[in-house]
Amino acid sequence: MSKKVTETVEELVIPILDELALELVEVEYVKEGKSWFLRVYIDKETGVDIEDCGTVSEKLGEKLDETDPIPQNYFLEVSSPGAERPLKKEKDFHKALGKNVYIKTYEPILDEKEFEGILKSFDGQEVVIEVKIKTRKKTVVIPFEKVAKARLAVTFS
Repeated sequence: MSKKVTETVEELVIPILDELALELVEVEYVKEGKSWFLRVYIDKETGVDIEDCGTVSEKLGEKLDETDPIPQNYFLEVSSPGAERPLKKEKDFHKALGKNVYIKTYEPILDEKEFEGILKSFDGQEVVIEVKIKTRKKTVVIPFEKVAKARLAVTFS
């Protein structure tokens, strides 16, 4: 059910975002407690502000009212993905080169399933990150199809 909703919402929101020169990061349809939430995460090079979110929310809300694709009552939230933006598409990985990332894999690689380090390269097939273990650096190559979750990771130094 929720997969169909997210696909439908993506189809509705992409023309709105294209018109406003914004990018779709992710659409999420989740139940929290007794309430359903439709979350749309948007971004642009310079970052999004409250006005961008408000405009998208208003325009998307109108489209959702017209097409009525969601049977339950829900809350619509439009926001920035924040500092720890998810990396979903290949272009997200390319944009994140040289940045600190967190990657969780479907199965262990070098006896680990979670990695945090600098994204060194990505060729569409493999993600290469440099992780720091105590005082030494180690390069880890992760096949792209084994990446379960990936996001930018904020570091405090």
